[in-house]
This record gives sequence, structure tokens and C-alpha cells, in this order.
Amino acid sequence: MEILNQILNIDPNYMLIGLLVLFFSFEQILKTPFSYNKRVQHLFQNIFFQVVLVVLNLFFITFQVFCIDWLNDHHIGLLYLIQLPFWIKLIIGVALYDITAYWIHRGTHTIPVLWRFHRVHHSDTTMDSSTVFRFHPIELLFVFGIGNIITAAIFGTDVISMAIYYIVLNIFFFFEHSNINYPKWINSTIGMVLVTPHHHRVHHQQEQFYTDSNYADIFILWDRLFGTFKSLPTEKMKFGLEEFEEEGMQKFLFLMKSPFINIKRIFSNNPENISDAIDSNN
Repeated sequence: MEILNQILNIDPNYMLIGLLVLFFSFEQILKTPFSYNKRVQHLFQNIFFQVVLVVLNLFFITFQVFCIDWLNDHHIGLLYLIQLPFWIKLIIGVALYDITAYWIHRGTHTIPVLWRFHRVHHSDTTMDSSTVFRFHPIELLFVFGIGNIITAAIFGTDVISMAIYYIVLNIFFFFEHSNINYPKWINSTIGMVLVTPHHHRVHHQQEQFYTDSNYADIFILWDRLFGTFKSLPTEKMKFGLEEFEEEGMQKFLFLMKSPFINIKRIFSNNPENISDAIDSNN
């Protein structure tokens, strides 16, 4: 418990800064699968999103914690129907937050009003570690934030498991988005259960067939179980959204207001790539 308390007492902003420095540095000194220019400019454009989120989250995190604590105090949720050891309940809680996020993530791709906000993240045509920050704050606070409260209401998960979930999630986010070469054996080992960078790069592939796949954040099992898993060779990948390829549409201010602008979605499906995905899944 002492180790757990020490982990929970770490300021999440310090953790994010540390992870960014680590992965961004590796991207500059190691051989990378994708070659991009203007990395510092790209970094600052994406950091602006995190600054806004931190300011707004000062208010919303208090609301989340209050709601979940109230639900726990009244023993609301399925986990209160059985007695479980603390550590088992903690692990189950993390998994439950993750599977809820999986279904919410699917919803942000299929429900038009939610996609308007989520496409901010997918609009990045040169994905790297800083893309972790490129989320519209309204999506993170209200869509996924409310999702955490719903998870607690249904399953009885607590604030501690939510905090651990976000610590693990942040590590995975940097791992998945970073422009770094990883050993291929990762996909055939831990990639059977956990999300790997290759899985998430497929999710950021420009073609719609792939964008609507590999929704999981931590456990790729959810995609394998619910039929949304796809694969594609790295050399055939192209990130972003075709309708956001203009340089002016990659700027922070435009992306912040973009959910309120009617931008027609371009559905681009490459038959050759689709064949590759079908072959790799068989």
C-alpha cells in the first residue's frame, strides 16, 4: 500500500512532462519509421491543447471525484455484490475503465457530433509523442470524463483504480503514439493482449477502413473480442485525415474551433491496403 500511495502522490503533470521529454528525445536521436520536419513547431502546437486541458480540469476533476466517491459511499455498482481482495478489485477496476473507454471510443467514431471533437486527434498528419496531447478538451472532459462516472455507477469502480488506470494509460499513450522503431516480436507476444504502437498506428491510418479499428487504449483484447482488430504493414501507412491536410488546418486555434465547423469527411479506402489487412487477419 505504501508503494501505491507514493505512486498516487506523483503529480500527473510531472509524469506527463517526464514521459514527453523521454519519448520526444528518443524520436530525435533514434532511427524512426517516419521522417518528419518541423518537430519543435509541431510540439508546441500540440502542447497548447494540454495547457487548456490542465486549466479546465482543475474544476472537472473535482466533479468526477465527488461523483465517484458518492457512488462508492452508497455502495452502488456490481462490484459491491461480491467480496474481493483489494488488489484483485484494483486490477478489475482498471480493466473496467479500459473497456468502457473502448466502447466510448467506438462511439466517437460512429456518432457524428462526437466525431467532430474526436477528429481533432486524428487530424495529425505527422504523428509523434506530442500527439498524445492533441485532444479537444471538451471530448476528454465531458465524453470520457462522464464515461468514468458511468463506469463507477455500473460497476462500482473507485477513484484509486481510476487514478491507476490513467497512470498506465498515459504510459501506453506515449508508447503507442511515438515515432520510434520497436521490435516486431512485440506484436506477436504482448501484442496478443496489450496495445502496441503498430496496433495504434493502424488506428491513425488515413483510410477509413483502418481509422475505424483498434479502438483499445491498453488491452487490445477488446478489439480482438468484438471484431474491430485490423493490421497493416508499417510501410503502407499514412496518418491523418485527408480533409485536414492543409497546413492551416493543423494549427491549434483552427483545431479548437473545428468541431463547430462543418467539414465534410472524405472517405478514402485503398483496395490494395484493404487486401493486405484481410490477408494479415486470416
